[in-house]
This record gives sequence, structure tokens and C-alpha cells, in this order.
Amino acid sequence: MSQIWALRLEYDGSGFVGWQRQANGVSVQQVLEEAASKLAQGAAVASIVAGRTDAGVHAAGQVAQITLAAEWRPERLREALNFHLKPHPVVVLQAAKVSDGWNARFSARARHYRYVILNRRARPALDVNRVWHVHAPLDAEAMQAAAQFLLGKHDFTSFRASSCQAKSPVRTLDRLEVRRDGERIVVEASGRSFLHHQVRNMAGTLRWFGERRHPPEFMRVILESVSRAAAGPTAPPDGLTLSAVTYDADPFE
Repeated sequence: MSQIWALRLEYDGSGFVGWQRQANGVSVQQVLEEAASKLAQGAAVASIVAGRTDAGVHAAGQVAQITLAAEWRPERLREALNFHLKPHPVVVLQAAKVSDGWNARFSARARHYRYVILNRRARPALDVNRVWHVHAPLDAEAMQAAAQFLLGKHDFTSFRASSCQAKSPVRTLDRLEVRRDGERIVVEASGRSFLHHQVRNMAGTLRWFGERRHPPEFMRVILESVSRAAAGPTAPPDGLTLSAVTYDADPFE
């Protein structure tokens, strides 16, 4: 008898081409499905994921689903998958049985991202591939003030990648907070769904306000222009982490 399993994952995206399988390199999806296949006597195992992270983007609370035999105990399945995921920097934190109607992607109520800027003169050593290094001083309070103009339901074309395949550029941003934590500036974003590169494009634009190129209210002008050319550059993937995915009924509780 088969069973749908929810998996909460943590991974370092530095060496991957992203979540999704691609012909030009190793993906997180590939190594997870190959590990699961070894628990299914070599049969192919397909996965569904809450959010498809890009190359270089990390996850602390990604959620995926696979279908395997029902006789596994959650803790045993977690350990077995982690054994077969070695030596890749991908770890199953939790495994849980879910009902047939549950879907890692479509049942998600919100996705939460964290973007970290290392704001100091010296380049990173311990945090290589985990932060965006910006050596010029940034005003986190100005960035926070500008961020508030993006909250709510808007046409986010100005922050949408040209390759984005979403049918509509309209999204609802529930949270966008910027704070300084020592040498780090942390950007927290939450919403039901995001456009391709939306968080990275918002982070790249917020840097402008941190450099005081514009007053905070100019963010409204950028948003209402509905033009990608009006906004800032796309921040590098290194600083971005999918920190959590939330559901109306958390399968891991």
C-alpha cells in the first residue's frame, strides 16, 4: 500500500542548478528522487515541492512530497533518506504521513524567505555563498521605510524576471521587513506565492534606498511604473534562503 509523505528539507544550494531537474547539472530534485528510488527497489519516485528554488538559493524549511510504501515509520524514513542523500548537502529534517488530498505546493498557505546582506568592508570567509556582500554602508531604517510601500496586493511587474512564466504579475505581499543585526542586514518576506526573482529583485532595489539614492516614498513610483527597468538590479542568489512554508494544518506537528 502506498502512502504520500511530506518532507521538510534543508539544503545548501551553492552546488546545485536549482531545485528542478535540468540537463546541465545536478539538482536538489534529482538527488532527493534518486535517494527515494533506493527505498522503492529502484522504481522511479516523483516529487512535488512547495517552491522551486533557483541555482545557488538555499532552504532551511523547504517542503516536498513523495509517495512510498506506507509501512515506513517517519523517523526511520527520515534516516534512510538522509543516508542515501550523502554526500550532497541536502537533509530531511522531518517526514510525516499526509492525506491523499494534501499537496506540498497547492496546500501551502504562505512561503517565507530570508535575504541576508553582509554589510562591511571585509569580504566574507565563513559565509561564502550564503550572503550578498555589500561593502558600502547601508541605512537599514531607510530600507525598512521603503519596503512598507510594497506591502499588500499589487502588480509586481517591476520586480518580475523577464523569464517569469506566471500568468499574472499580481501578488499579495504579507510581510517585508528589513532590520540590521550587527554587520548583517536581514530582509524577511512572506506571501502566499512569489514571482520569479521577486524577492531578489526587491532586495536589489532596497539596496538603492539603503544607499540613500532615493527617499523611501520613491518605492511607490517604482512599483506603479510596472516596468522592470524602473527597479534595481537582481540581487545574487547567495543571500536567499527559503526559510519556511506554512500550511493551514501543519503536517509535521
